[in-house]
Amino acid sequence: MILSIFFVAFQRPLFIHSNSTAMSSTIKRRDWFKQTSFATLGLGLSLRSFANDVEGLPQKKFDSQKGLINLSSNENPYGISPKSKQAIIEMIPYANRYSFNIDSLKNCQQTIAKYYGVNEENILLTAGSGMVLDLVPRYFYKTGANVVAADPTFFILPATAKKLGYNLNLVPVGADRGINLSGMLSAINNDTQLIYLVNPNNPTGTLLKPAAMKQFCEEASKKAPVLIDEAYLDFLDAPDNESMIPLAASNPNVMVTRTFSKIHGMAGLRIGYVISHPSRIKQLEQTYFTESQVAISDLTLTAALASLQDEEHRLQAKQKNAAARDYTVKSLKEMKLNPIPSVTNFILFPLGNNYEGNFADFMLTKNIYLRSNTYFGEKCCRVSVGTMEEMQQFIKVMKETWKQS
Repeated sequence: MILSIFFVAFQRPLFIHSNSTAMSSTIKRRDWFKQTSFATLGLGLSLRSFANDVEGLPQKKFDSQKGLINLSSNENPYGISPKSKQAIIEMIPYANRYSFNIDSLKNCQQTIAKYYGVNEENILLTAGSGMVLDLVPRYFYKTGANVVAADPTFFILPATAKKLGYNLNLVPVGADRGINLSGMLSAINNDTQLIYLVNPNNPTGTLLKPAAMKQFCEEASKKAPVLIDEAYLDFLDAPDNESMIPLAASNPNVMVTRTFSKIHGMAGLRIGYVISHPSRIKQLEQTYFTESQVAISDLTLTAALASLQDEEHRLQAKQKNAAARDYTVKSLKEMKLNPIPSVTNFILFPLGNNYEGNFADFMLTKNIYLRSNTYFGEKCCRVSVGTMEEMQQFIKVMKETWKQS
């Protein structure tokens, strides 16, 4: 399975031939790093076949040595917490041990659970929330089942469901590009095995308010299990950043998945989790999630624990992201490009049907790596929010580009 290979590849180093001792004298460390970085990047691009290109990845590979600005994957450009970096350094001497043999990590799941106000029995850790999105539909699958989700939304779960044989009941977003909750409720039927919500949604960047979310989950969960992906909720302020975790902790038919990839800046370290009622967590753990805890490295676990203690780093990242996002949205509006209002670290905007060719490929020639695809019947671009300097360069290129088009 392609996604399984993806997870393994990103958790383990690329191996050199068994005669690596002899080779190490001829391969410089810096050259090896470049080679493995490019190989990993190429593997990421190969996910296009798994996603049916719904994410709008560029159609050709590129050389990241030439000043590339990567605005493609909604990563945190400010990196991990300094406390996490120090924790990783201190854990390296113990990287030969399993986490259950390291005292400081024996209670890591309990520590993370308590941080989010739940018990250890409410949570399962995974190598990123993408693993949750791949395994949950496998757990619920049965012949003739369907999944209800918004259209468009994040691709992993719908793509996995389709490959497994689910029917997809996709409900188009509304005129405001927000998720149509009433439409999703109407799409649920006797064959619905799973309801999937991303809030804030990806790729639109729109938000469902907490009260509406809670009402929907309470009603929908009477008919079928509901999985809520809250990967980007940390970019919001109160009261809009209210999670559905308390509801999930008490309702076996509601599950919430979160990740350390976004606001914590740990996309490459791979750690996320799913929260639900203890009875549901036990069922998941005994089936498809049996090995999910072992899949996370000691270095990642200790980095995650340290990151939870560095609220200042996360606050700075959120504030810098908001400033760069506001600048970009304002600039795009001045160019009459009408971006969808976003509360996340990415922006989706229509390109207009007069643009010919693949926009992501074109921008790659300008050293800007982003995504373009067709949504709502028109070509759109989704750009991640990088640093202010990166977004200023992006806007500069966009203005030059729009003069040409």
